[in-house]
Amino acid sequence: MAIALAAGFVGQAAAREAAGLSVDMIRQKKMAGRALLLAGPPATGKTALALGIAQELGSKVPFCPMVGSEVYSTEVKKTEVLMENFRRAIGLRMKENKEVYEGEVTELSPEEAESTTGGYAKSISHVIIGLKTVKGTKQLKLDPSIYDALIKEKVAVGDVIYIEANSGAVKRVGRCDSFATEYDLEAEEYVPIPKGEVHKKKEIVQDVTLHDLDAANAQPQGGQDILSLMGQMMKPRKTEITEKLRQEINKVVNRYIDEGIAELVPGVLFIDEVHMLDIECFSYLNRALESPLSPIVILATNRGICNVRGTDMTSPHGMPVDLLDRLVIIRTETYGPTEMIQILAIRAQVEEIDIDEESLAYLGEIGQQTSLRHAIQLLSPASVVAKTNGREKICKADLEEVSGLYLDAKSSARLLQEQQERYIT
Repeated sequence: MAIALAAGFVGQAAAREAAGLSVDMIRQKKMAGRALLLAGPPATGKTALALGIAQELGSKVPFCPMVGSEVYSTEVKKTEVLMENFRRAIGLRMKENKEVYEGEVTELSPEEAESTTGGYAKSISHVIIGLKTVKGTKQLKLDPSIYDALIKEKVAVGDVIYIEANSGAVKRVGRCDSFATEYDLEAEEYVPIPKGEVHKKKEIVQDVTLHDLDAANAQPQGGQDILSLMGQMMKPRKTEITEKLRQEINKVVNRYIDEGIAELVPGVLFIDEVHMLDIECFSYLNRALESPLSPIVILATNRGICNVRGTDMTSPHGMPVDLLDRLVIIRTETYGPTEMIQILAIRAQVEEIDIDEESLAYLGEIGQQTSLRHAIQLLSPASVVAKTNGREKICKADLEEVSGLYLDAKSSARLLQEQQERYIT
């Protein structure tokens, strides 16, 4: 059973419990071919629930948020935008045994030489770096290009790093724990000095998404192995990603999954305002959910029974019935007065706004008559009015003043209805 008030969430106990069960199903790999639909009125915490699910799954699981209207915002085909976001939400964890030089940096000395172009400027001819492990030390003479990588990683003496022997790629692991007592408080991550020899074979774990591989190989060249695919990832190239290329990458990925070199990490694709998609996009979603390479799809909508975009057909939530059959629907309810006051109190605390109990109750009443979002938006102007009047704490009079200055959507619509003749239609 969900706790009434926990981790910033207020109310929506049934929806939060359903979301928690969905997280368990995702972890047990029992959500294949299905998706979640968060359906409820505006300002009922649908986006917060989706973010909560992503957070519960952990930072290693890719999370790709988008809004339904995004598919119309580019020159690319609508289905191409959807496919791109689908593949952004599918992670690939690759494990490779690489030959590396690893240790704590004991020396970092760039050697300068006269510039070949003349003038007073000097260029780096090579870099001398000293690495130390528990077993021993080693001094290396490195190419100037590796010095650029060291600067980019902000490597300093006392850091633990590793340098890949075949590519020269540099990775800063953290600060050596022997320096942990330098400061009382700092944001540095401390790691123990590496064991074994400086020159060794090490298992490197890399996290990428399928879209990263697509973008890196828009013009395939080199080998068909993961190393070749990864080697091109940093080369910017604006080329169309074709379906044929994606199929080739899928074949390579599947082969490496079978061989145990890579592991698929299905992430979360969150589509807010899903009713903005049209029938073409919904047909594509239906097919994409059946794909073996599919992320966990979470949809959110605040629509009731309305037209499916691009058709004259009416349907619940503005979505085709055959797609709705595939969805696990989680319903969110409108907040009650007590829950609304709790949410406003949390928001005031986050924004460091001081407000008394009477004013909070009055703001809750405004929220019930208008909307929770409108009530939250009145907090900041009321705080400004209170400070203008020489007070730190918001009182009821401040809220009465700002609620008369700012209209909510319902009041504005009612005013337009009453004064139609004054406006251009």
